[in-house]
Amino acid sequence: MTEKTLTRMDLSEAVFREVGLSRNESASLVESVLLHISDALAAGETVKISSFGTFSIRDKTARIGRNPKTGDEVPISPRRVLTFRPSHLMKDRVAAGGKS
Repeated sequence: MTEKTLTRMDLSEAVFREVGLSRNESASLVESVLLHISDALAAGETVKISSFGTFSIRDKTARIGRNPKTGDEVPISPRRVLTFRPSHLMKDRVAAGGKS
């Protein structure tokens, strides 16, 4: 399995080819969409993209963790974490290897 990473440049290039906007407009559009998504998540909103998945923020409470190397107990502070739940369509497509 080859490991390739999809980058912002790849996304803007795809918009350029598929939609026909200029390269600068395509890059600006991708940046704008990503900014809207990240702003919504930072505000605590859930972002649901149909047929793709749902991004949400989860608050984790403080707890006591353990250093696996030394066994010492370490307090873990409360924090917000980003979670992603793929849609059933996305799960099926990934399971099929993108051959759908």
